[in-house]
Amino acid sequence: MPRLWLLICLCLILLLSVLSIFVGVIDLTPVALLRDPEALQLLAVSRLPRTAAAVLTGCSMAVSGQIMQILVRNKFVEPISAGTGQAAALGILLSVLLFPAAGLAVKMSLAAVTALLGTLGFLALVQRLPPTEPLLVPLVGLVYGGILGAVMVFIAYQVDLIQYIDVWMLGEFSGVMRGRYELLWLAGIAAFVSYLIADQFAILGLGRDMSLSLGLNHRQVMAMGLLCVSVVSALTVVTVGMLPFIGLIIPNLISRQLGDNLRATLPVTALLGGVFVLGCDILARVVRHPYEVPVGTIFGVLGTLAFLWLIYARPRNA
Repeated sequence: MPRLWLLICLCLILLLSVLSIFVGVIDLTPVALLRDPEALQLLAVSRLPRTAAAVLTGCSMAVSGQIMQILVRNKFVEPISAGTGQAAALGILLSVLLFPAAGLAVKMSLAAVTALLGTLGFLALVQRLPPTEPLLVPLVGLVYGGILGAVMVFIAYQVDLIQYIDVWMLGEFSGVMRGRYELLWLAGIAAFVSYLIADQFAILGLGRDMSLSLGLNHRQVMAMGLLCVSVVSALTVVTVGMLPFIGLIIPNLISRQLGDNLRATLPVTALLGGVFVLGCDILARVVRHPYEVPVGTIFGVLGTLAFLWLIYARPRNA
């Protein structure tokens, strides 16, 4: 069954990638690519980078959401709703204030550090919660993320950068061009590394005592998971802004349909995340053509519907 899903997701990504190349404000056709040098320039500078950015973002955020749920041992959390995304955005804001002439790499590094600290803070909070109340974990995450977001907005308001942070709060791909998205390949590498150690993450999900009894280096695998979630969150927030629901909806959907064999399902989770993000980005371009709707708005609508379906639908694999 995972192989069938994998094949379907691969076909959908290829189909949507072709569609993404030819959908946009400026008309682009296959014939124009053969005759018009400007069409080739548009393809190389804008359409291909945007398509690659959407796929990389979806794949890496779906995987980081899966890892986050394993670290917390709760299926109702994701990095964006648990404070990691807000902490990353706060790090970008601090880099703008402290190092205004710094490049994108410095902003990304500081965002990764604050995202890591934000994730550690969330883990410290949820460890004190009673294990018999699993719904408290996402609620604490929402409150925690709201507090971090409020701190960021307060600082931005004091230094007159409210409009500046809107770029990170509302995720969109309209500004993605060649030379401005390449850091997302690092997020893709982080997701691939997570797949290589998927078995260790699966053991980690059994709990600290059980994983130690099975010989797992609990602290090391936990650190690698935190690093993966922090790096992916920082890179996506820096490049395209915060995109909600991907790390929540996609892992739960795959878990319900294919079970919890992480080694077999993680590639499907990644590809379905890419399909979801690329499909939403195309929809954001055509729903009010020639204008574009922020893809974060599309995620908000479709993600809510998908979340309600996850809550009320009967799971195939309990």
